[in-house]
Amino acid sequence: MQLFSRPASAARQPAESRSPGAARRIRKTGIVAAAAAVVMALSACGGGSSPQNADGPVELRFSWWGGDKRAQLTQEAIKQFEAENPNIKIKPEFGDWSGYWDKLATQVAANDAPDIIQMDEKYITEYSSRGALLDLSKYKIDTSKLDEAALNAGKSEDGLTGIAAGINAATILANPAVFEAAGVAMPDDSTWTWEDFEKTASEVTAKSPKGTYGAAAYGTDEASLGVWLRQNGKSLYTSDGKLGFEPSDISEWWAFLKQLSENKAVPTASEVVEAEAAPLDQSGLATGKNAMAFWWSNQAPALEKASGSDLKILRFPTKTGSSADAELWYKASQFWSASSRTKHPEETAKFIDFLANNVKAGEALLADRGVYPNSEVRAAIESKLTPADVKVVKFIDQIKDELGEAPAPPPKGAGAIQEIIKRYTSEVLFERLSTDEAGKKAHDEMKSAISS
Repeated sequence: MQLFSRPASAARQPAESRSPGAARRIRKTGIVAAAAAVVMALSACGGGSSPQNADGPVELRFSWWGGDKRAQLTQEAIKQFEAENPNIKIKPEFGDWSGYWDKLATQVAANDAPDIIQMDEKYITEYSSRGALLDLSKYKIDTSKLDEAALNAGKSEDGLTGIAAGINAATILANPAVFEAAGVAMPDDSTWTWEDFEKTASEVTAKSPKGTYGAAAYGTDEASLGVWLRQNGKSLYTSDGKLGFEPSDISEWWAFLKQLSENKAVPTASEVVEAEAAPLDQSGLATGKNAMAFWWSNQAPALEKASGSDLKILRFPTKTGSSADAELWYKASQFWSASSRTKHPEETAKFIDFLANNVKAGEALLADRGVYPNSEVRAAIESKLTPADVKVVKFIDQIKDELGEAPAPPPKGAGAIQEIIKRYTSEVLFERLSTDEAGKKAHDEMKSAISS
């Protein structure tokens, strides 16, 4: 998910989790339909089914989204688990992000949910609060080696309903080749401010061929807004499931984007819209048309491969010029969750424990879903990672002592927020609404989305 110039899940599939092609196919209708289906489906959920003792092999269904590479890696992990647990068979069910949530909502409504569910932060609260997910804290899953922030991301008043499958951080990815061609020095990401970001991006644009910009435009994903708000003492959501900011806060965010556009630090409005529809390998960063762009950390390897350049991972700029004030956080790329109605909760938990803590699982999955949350597994598999993945791991470790508090999880209805942000960003860039008008309208729509 490109944070500022597009995403990472309409709401696009989270960058940290989507396959490059699938992410661009998402549209508002699908997400809204999925969200509505979820509410209807979950209302039919009761408590969990009674566990069954199996005399023979137990079969568990395991659903996830992702591309062909993810399917290959995940099925290797399944193979390793089944070798250690011959009495448990895992039946894979997978597809791309665009149809995943509609299918899951339908399955839940029909009391036919998979036993193990790859879950996203946009929807975990929705499913948890309706009683559709198992409280994993009641089963034998070792969480002692998991990063605390990643572990807490799966907790709520409904229990531990998700174990992080991977962790990511919001980053700026920079292409040194574009900087070098423009004769502009790379920024020092430990000391730069937003003013430095604007100045650097504008200078690259001015010294580059027409059509090449210093940075991609932000404004199509809630993560970018979340970072901005956190640096200004606000938050996207509060712990009680409300908006944590006022219309004026988002207006200021758009005002800075307008300033970047006027100074040609970022592409024009029409170019931003065109870029939004491009697949990852045709993004401005991948094609050398942007010197910088905002992406989740685990997208770096794919972008590096697409660009043919040795990309550099940078921290966000800050208001103060201190990286300690960037207010970044470890984001769970996805979660391993379980249906509350599984007939085999012990075996389901055993498989989730394997995915989270077993080195063989780590050797199979590597960094496909982000940096491994289990610190021991992370260290054990580092020699098997690609140089690009190692770079991501090092960045995640580097910022560990600079992280802010983990943000409140998205409340019910949050799946609609990204589309609202994206739509009003377009209104602002095309000057159909002032930043103040857009701020008030967007805030009203977001408030309605999470309270309905």
